[in-house]
Amino acid sequence: MIAVIDYDAGNIRSVEHALAALGFDHTVTRDPEVIRKADKVILPGVGAFGDAMGKLDTYGLTDVIREVVAAGKPFLGICLGLQLMFDESEESPGVRGLSVLPGKIVRLPEGGGRKIPHIGWNDLSFPKESRLFAGIPEHSYVYFVHSYYLQADDPGVVAATTEYGATVHAAVESGNVFACQFHPEKSGDVGMAILRNFGNL
Repeated sequence: MIAVIDYDAGNIRSVEHALAALGFDHTVTRDPEVIRKADKVILPGVGAFGDAMGKLDTYGLTDVIREVVAAGKPFLGICLGLQLMFDESEESPGVRGLSVLPGKIVRLPEGGGRKIPHIGWNDLSFPKESRLFAGIPEHSYVYFVHSYYLQADDPGVVAATTEYGATVHAAVESGNVFACQFHPEKSGDVGMAILRNFGNL
């Protein structure tokens, strides 16, 4: 069973619908015990870094997330869920993230005719082999909605990049930890294949 963490962040229902379409047993929950018992966990989200960390703290979910990651369960962060897994964000100075992996979230650069937030389809490059992208051709297009992006401290965890005024660390994989800055649940057949890869781990 896949637990989708509900902490009042946007976009949770679209993830739920995608998992249902793929036939995966899943539940949307903020119950720590249900999350602990799940086979896999997804942290989705759209919104502000500081507000989201506040909600995770309020619902007693920060320690639970660290527990399931430490237990080796496959864990997938999506969009804001990716950002929360790192140390800090320029969006919310002074707010500490989950620090599951080392790195920071910074604002996309202005200029060059680029619109912020970045909303739309960009192609992915794969700097390493990844279970999340198994069977997916390099330069496949996926859907982004974001104003901030990841700079991972360890380039070895970066599973996919894209270009938008900077080299965006678009996905990471480290052991049982996976995350995507883009929205696989809104990325058509490519996104569904990514979610299927995660669900089949």
